[in-house]
Amino acid sequence: MMKLRKNKGFTLVEIMIVVAIIGLLAAIAIPNFATARANAIVNACRANLRQLQGCAVAYEADGLGVPANIGVLAPAYIRVVPACPAGGAYAIDAAGDVTCPNGHVI
Repeated sequence: MMKLRKNKGFTLVEIMIVVAIIGLLAAIAIPNFATARANAIVNACRANLRQLQGCAVAYEADGLGVPANIGVLAPAYIRVVPACPAGGAYAIDAAGDVTCPNGHVI
């Protein structure tokens, strides 16, 4: 006949094994989350650059010349000028290309 334990609960060894497994999973997952966050910031910045570059091209196509700054595109060509998700503000160079302060390119 099998003897049943009267005390309900976990032993110290069982708890230590569970904590070790959770620690191992966290050690694997946390660097992946950091990489995914960095990739998301770069992709969002590139999407903003594409959108702003399209607005700048439309501005030039309307015969208004090269836009002096990003502010002249709003509200006629874009409702709200997006901010770079990595910080900073977008700018337009002399050739009419939109640039990112963090060096992201389309």
